[in-house]
Amino acid sequence: MDSKVVVVTGASSGIGAALVRNLGAKGHKLVLAARRDELLKDVAHETEAETLTVVTDVTRRKDVEHLRDAAVEKFGHVDVWVNNAGRGTNQTVMQVTDEEFQAVIDVVLKSVLYGMQTIVPHFQERGKGQIVNVSSTLGRVPFVTYRSIYSAAKSAVNILTANLRMDLMAKYPGIHICLVLPGIVDTDFHTVAKTPTRIKAGERVGNAVVLSASEVAEHIASLLEKPVPEMYIPAGAAEFAKQYYQDVGAFEAHMAQR
Repeated sequence: MDSKVVVVTGASSGIGAALVRNLGAKGHKLVLAARRDELLKDVAHETEAETLTVVTDVTRRKDVEHLRDAAVEKFGHVDVWVNNAGRGTNQTVMQVTDEEFQAVIDVVLKSVLYGMQTIVPHFQERGKGQIVNVSSTLGRVPFVTYRSIYSAAKSAVNILTANLRMDLMAKYPGIHICLVLPGIVDTDFHTVAKTPTRIKAGERVGNAVVLSASEVAEHIASLLEKPVPEMYIPAGAAEFAKQYYQDVGAFEAHMAQR
């Protein structure tokens, strides 16, 4: 695979950090973005790849634009932009506060909009490029109700991604817009969001096997070589979503009995 310049948001931990390590080992040039400077630098030092760290609050458009400009100044262009920043809460629909609602919408949804609006003109000028938006299976199937606003925000990410892909595909076939929908992943997201269930890679939560961040990163990395519009991780999660949409009532009644 040819070396590419890849911008990764949410790169200080979890899937983002794992993706940086994976792509660095493959020889790509990396731009790491997150709010935590020291953690960003630690992740950058874990790879021998050429890197740039940019402290970025992805809920601020000017920060995201600065991230693009810093990447272009350092490497001359950007090939791939990964919108990966995330934030969750542990609240059902009736428990979500105004503050939690806004915080999740800002980090999960607004950051993706800002990222796409910021980098697409650069890709249009070059006639090529790739966006990878990291969503969640929860954005398709509401099987964890205490992730209510997180699931809603991820669902909106799915639709924004699809609309952008449709807008660009005729005139800009060289720009690939990809959506990744992981299942349950073992990251510090669960500590911050106060997940009540034990989350450990390789163990089962209900019918799902918990994934490691490195597993998800390997799947995302494969998109750089073979882009697809959507990727469920694991692939079997697509059948799970299909079952939900075939008969929503029956699916939800079954889940409620568990």
